[in-house]
Amino acid sequence: MLEKYVRQIYDAVKRQNEWRMRTLNLIASENVVSDTVRKIAGSDFAHRYAEGHPGERYYQGTDIIDRIESDLRNHIKTLFRCLQADVRPISGTNANEAVFSSFIEYGDVVMAHSTPGGGHISHHRAGSVGKFTKNVINFPLAADGFHIDIEKTKTLISDARPKMLIFGKSLFLFPEPVKELADICKENDIVVVYDAAHVLGLMAGGIFQDPLQDGAYIVTGSTHKTYFGTQRGIILSNMSSSRWQRVDKGAFPGSSSNHHLDTLVGLAVATQEVISFGKEYAAQTVKNAKALAAALKGVGFDVSAEEFGFTETHQVAVNVKEFGGGRMVANLLKENDIVLNMNVLPYEKLRNVTNPDGIRIGVQEMTRFGMKEDEMERIAQLISDCIAHGKQVRDEVNRFRADFQKVGYSFDAKLGDLKSLKPEFFE
Repeated sequence: MLEKYVRQIYDAVKRQNEWRMRTLNLIASENVVSDTVRKIAGSDFAHRYAEGHPGERYYQGTDIIDRIESDLRNHIKTLFRCLQADVRPISGTNANEAVFSSFIEYGDVVMAHSTPGGGHISHHRAGSVGKFTKNVINFPLAADGFHIDIEKTKTLISDARPKMLIFGKSLFLFPEPVKELADICKENDIVVVYDAAHVLGLMAGGIFQDPLQDGAYIVTGSTHKTYFGTQRGIILSNMSSSRWQRVDKGAFPGSSSNHHLDTLVGLAVATQEVISFGKEYAAQTVKNAKALAAALKGVGFDVSAEEFGFTETHQVAVNVKEFGGGRMVANLLKENDIVLNMNVLPYEKLRNVTNPDGIRIGVQEMTRFGMKEDEMERIAQLISDCIAHGKQVRDEVNRFRADFQKVGYSFDAKLGDLKSLKPEFFE
């Protein structure tokens, strides 16, 4: 019986692998790792522990991972032009918690984006911030709903005296006004945190804002959305080494013990891919998002933020209320192998959490599979055929996707089978 169940699990994994390669994955918070990263997964590091820092571990036998982690941290510092980096968090939320625990005390006021305004759950009372304070207030938004109202925010800062400002969103179309609010935050000794989970790869590619240069104190992020994987988190800063110790302790032992060495090694490889191909990839990703938004508008959809060029990231937001709402649309598309998610839009104010008016679309994964502007136009037409015209498009989606099976912007073609590599490759 147990053997039968194990076989069922293997069969389920196989079905998942095969199905995903037939779909158009437009989930904005996901991406794929290259074959090179996949091939290095499942090594002996999957079995091991390495608490603490390289050279200062609480376990023996960490010499090799010490070197890999040290190199990764240095490469990250160079890539993001920062003085401090912690690569140990195992997720973006884990990175956020390490930071929040270091700076927020009970009763402190924290300012962040509301859920309708695009904010992430870890920034809210119900998430990580709520473990340390319940005094969470929302950024005032401009009339369009996708930008912060700077003057109202300055007034609210003066009145509420927040300890921390948290920039960054889950529905993230445009840069944040870090530079515009940096002076008032400095005057009031406010810790400015920028959650770059969605835009980390765009930052690395040099086509999105650089929040540390704009005045952010700390940047956190996930490494698997517009970055090339694996699924982990990261913390960046230019603060002094003495102040950085607070964040260091927040990461360990504050929010983690062992930090999943198998995915750390994968991140080290993926970071080299970002260094080599990230600029080209980031530029194409934003081009694709803009092209998809324009194409969806062209076939009759109510695409958000048209007056601002729709988007400056990998994301597109669409109001699909006239087609039954976000949940209905997302479910119907999923049945046709187009995978995306429903999303609350800024004006909704949480009145439709189970079936919001919006959907959120991300193009970063399909971009990595080699799709460009022409393919975005075809995706828009497939969505229109399915949602606006009631057609079954699964077979057409599968045929379309069959031409985009290889992960690009990687070392895959150059390195081939890692088993054939000589040991000195890793030296």
